[in-house]
Amino acid sequence: MANKRFVTVIGGGAAGLAAAVRAAECGARVTILEHNDRVGKKILSTGNGKCNFANRLQKPEFWRSGDPDFPWAVISRFPVDEVERFFENLGIVVTERDGYLYPASGQAASILDVLRRRADHLGVRTVVNCHIEEIRDQKKLTAGSDRFQIRTDCGNYTADAVILATGSKAAPRSGSDGSGYAIAERYGHRIIEPLPALVQLRCAENFYKKISGVRVRARAALREKASGTVLAEDTGEVQLTDYGISGIPVFQVSRYASRALADGKKLCAVLDFWPDRTEEELFDMLVQRRTVLGETELSEFLTGWFNRKLGNLLMERAGIRFDAGSGAVSDLADKNLKNLARMIHSFPTDVTGTNSFEQAQVCCGGIDVREIIPETMESRKRSGLYFAGEIVDVDGICGGYNLHWAWASGFAAGSAAACGS
Repeated sequence: MANKRFVTVIGGGAAGLAAAVRAAECGARVTILEHNDRVGKKILSTGNGKCNFANRLQKPEFWRSGDPDFPWAVISRFPVDEVERFFENLGIVVTERDGYLYPASGQAASILDVLRRRADHLGVRTVVNCHIEEIRDQKKLTAGSDRFQIRTDCGNYTADAVILATGSKAAPRSGSDGSGYAIAERYGHRIIEPLPALVQLRCAENFYKKISGVRVRARAALREKASGTVLAEDTGEVQLTDYGISGIPVFQVSRYASRALADGKKLCAVLDFWPDRTEEELFDMLVQRRTVLGETELSEFLTGWFNRKLGNLLMERAGIRFDAGSGAVSDLADKNLKNLARMIHSFPTDVTGTNSFEQAQVCCGGIDVREIIPETMESRKRSGLYFAGEIVDVDGICGGYNLHWAWASGFAAGSAAACGS
């Protein structure tokens, strides 16, 4: 019987746990080195604590990367049906909401519990509060020897294969501090600058404090100001905050904002507060509303359509005075209604930045995937070195896609590391 390979997984998050379980299932002796006081800390906060761990709707463009074909090459080897089957076999009863998959318990802790239980059953050794000090190649005592020596503050380890699953720089309170990038660089890997993604956008205008707390269905389109090019757009519930805009549609476009701002580009977001109608149709609606509400005070013109704080702002930005004594709805000219229709349909706001890594759910950027073999997640620079999860330049949209990436990349790395291929 062949000797078991020793696999060390650095990082015990979602990707690290998936990699460790799969490597152990394939017969390897596996050790997880985790610098937190427990593994899987970030899993507990996913999906607002309910853990949306995958999604039935699958398209290659739901994952973004410097090499757009790379994520799908990995995901397609571990599709959503296999993700669901894997967790069902661990005891998770899966529920679905509009394609989003959750544990029926409604607790992210359930996903972590079954992963830990499976790892323990397979004999995976877990070392917590363990900080990596150095990883270097073991001196070749015999021909073909290419093992790793890992020095930590809690002992030294030797491994045939190392899987780096240390996460990105997003949500550092969960333990993601970007420490794995230096290890990858030590082996010659290029790091694409990590930037916040799935994060709120900060805007320049001073009116946001007046509308903070408003939630509204809208389309958010991110535009480059110089060219007018739409970089990305999405529709859903937008949250207006005291510093700018938030909500899932904003998160979906935010990685493009991060990258463009880092490149020195000027950006604006254009919000469509009634995205199912054209500007011309909105004008017709406003004309009809003027007829119906003719004797109503101007301040009440949008009551019943928009949140009052947002309605007042739309009127202000359209140049319509609605203070006491300013008249009735019937006094509105067609020009006023055209301006208002334009504000409802195409509300511009200058984007000055994103919130920090502390508020970001994931990062864009990381280890350049062109230096990684997608079938195995093995380094093209150093055989026996593998990567999994957010440490690489792959980020998914909201909806379970980043956890799916963690499972798929972790399983690919774990399988290959255990077999030495």
